[in-house]
Amino acid sequence: MTTERPNRLETLEPGVRRVLAPNASPMTYWGTNTYIIGEGRVAVIDPGPAIEPHMHAILDALSPGETISHIFVTHSHIDHSPLAAPLARRTGAPVIAYGDSFSGRSDVMNDLAAADLAGGGEGVDLDFSPDETLADGETLSGDSWHLNAIWTPGHFGNHLSFAWDDRVFTGDHIMGWASSLVSPPDGDLTAFMTSTEKLASRRDRVFYPGHGAAITNPVARARWLINHRQTRSAAIITTLQDGSSDVKSLTAKIYVDVSPNLIGMAERNVFAHLIDLVHHSHVQAEPELAFNAHFSLI
Repeated sequence: MTTERPNRLETLEPGVRRVLAPNASPMTYWGTNTYIIGEGRVAVIDPGPAIEPHMHAILDALSPGETISHIFVTHSHIDHSPLAAPLARRTGAPVIAYGDSFSGRSDVMNDLAAADLAGGGEGVDLDFSPDETLADGETLSGDSWHLNAIWTPGHFGNHLSFAWDDRVFTGDHIMGWASSLVSPPDGDLTAFMTSTEKLASRRDRVFYPGHGAAITNPVARARWLINHRQTRSAAIITTLQDGSSDVKSLTAKIYVDVSPNLIGMAERNVFAHLIDLVHHSHVQAEPELAFNAHFSLI
């Protein structure tokens, strides 16, 4: 894992600064990227986890006379959103997001969650509640910046990416160091594929992700992710040609080289693919669509 210094201010390009949160892990790489955009009355994207020294680092990163006017959150996983409320109380800036942690889910995911058939719920900030909501296509502007909201559900139902001209802050939807985790009911592969196609069609110059380095080949990276997911679905279909199977058995046959400590994450991804294959009428689930169901080809 690449080592970067947490809580250190870096200028990535004019108008884009980054302060890295001190929460490195196998799931967050070198930590959460907190972005400060603009000058003067600035905006913050993804304050990160509720770590007080990180809030001080964000405030210390401001130039003399600068203030925070808006706090944007891409999605409400605990490595992105919990510091938003304390930072808002400290600065008076509103917290802006698509919605709370249950917003943006499809009917299928709502049904799975309501019936307790999906499991999941990795690291969700259940207390998250934005002061203002931002819908797909809406734009907010500050003194020296403007952000256009792109609703990109898939990794999380309330996930927003934020475009500033030819730059997009993609949160956890598209990253360069790893493919995004899609774990139902918070993650939805059908939505993920649609959102990734949406970003691939934009032809942007750079993606700034929630973890890891900037992506300077954004279209190629988006297309790789789409192909990666299509290849995984094809592998599941091929494996099911041998007969009905369940999530754990399919994962063991497909993820033959995965580290044992990542097998749970792999199972969540396989389940996401199976839900998508059921949605597209390639696969059926017995006795009902659930994590512990048996799946077979139609």
